[in-house]
Amino acid sequence: MSLLVTGSIGIDSVQTPFGKVEGVLGGSASYFSYAASFFSPVRLVGAVGPDFPKEFLELLKSRDIDIEGLDIRPHSKTFRWGGNYTGDMNEAITTDLQLNVLAETPPTIPESFRDSDFVFLANTSPALQLDLLSQLNGPKMIVADTRDHWITENRDDLLALLPKITGLVLNDFEASILTGLDNMVAAGQSILELGPRFVVVKKGAHGCLLFEGSNICALPAYPTNKVKDPTGAGDCFAGGLMGYLASNELVSFTALRRAIGFATVVASFAIEDFSLARLQQISFDDIRARLEEFRTLSSF
Repeated sequence: MSLLVTGSIGIDSVQTPFGKVEGVLGGSASYFSYAASFFSPVRLVGAVGPDFPKEFLELLKSRDIDIEGLDIRPHSKTFRWGGNYTGDMNEAITTDLQLNVLAETPPTIPESFRDSDFVFLANTSPALQLDLLSQLNGPKMIVADTRDHWITENRDDLLALLPKITGLVLNDFEASILTGLDNMVAAGQSILELGPRFVVVKKGAHGCLLFEGSNICALPAYPTNKVKDPTGAGDCFAGGLMGYLASNELVSFTALRRAIGFATVVASFAIEDFSLARLQQISFDDIRARLEEFRTLSSF
């Protein structure tokens, strides 16, 4: 079943205690697309400039990712971000931010993509997410990401978006500032009252919580000591989540529980190297094997 993602596509430079890379593929839609492509074909919508390296285009095309929705603007420049992680690497210090094409008019969803059944609205302004939704022909499932900036600066637009989507994915800090609650169980349940059918609260190294109606599922993070670069881990988590759901055409709570298991495993691979390097080295069999290991580790 068709899976559409809209979001940023960029060029990153990242430094962590384990090394430094410059000019690597980044952006929420890039990470999401690559992760989701292990499970399902992906339709990618985003914008870049002519400075976007050809090898990045080839990398995306080497997967089951349809880039018809990639708008290469001849007089623009690609979004660029630089970050430095220290200590426990929970959050990056931004050292460079060039919005470039992201500060321009957003791309339009191609007509051939508008019948997409599963849609992920990666992190961008809720007003833009609402506009993108208006271009679609009744998708089966719509899931959105957000961040603290949009919650505090564009709250009204976000509150208008929430009743129109199926699911919301956010981290524990964002859940807290959205609801004013520090207890994540209370926060997740409170967000459900704002409109979405389900909510996933990511807690970094402490796993995630899934809420749907009166149902709650808690999963730990996959235990690993190979954390090189956490950039894009949340987007890979979302890609695993939506890729699994789209590939199985399922939206039940049981499917959501299995989906966050796959999502956790995909993210655990992504953090083991910079950019998409680790994901380029694995297959779906590796993901499935780690999922079974994760299931054993999590059972009691």
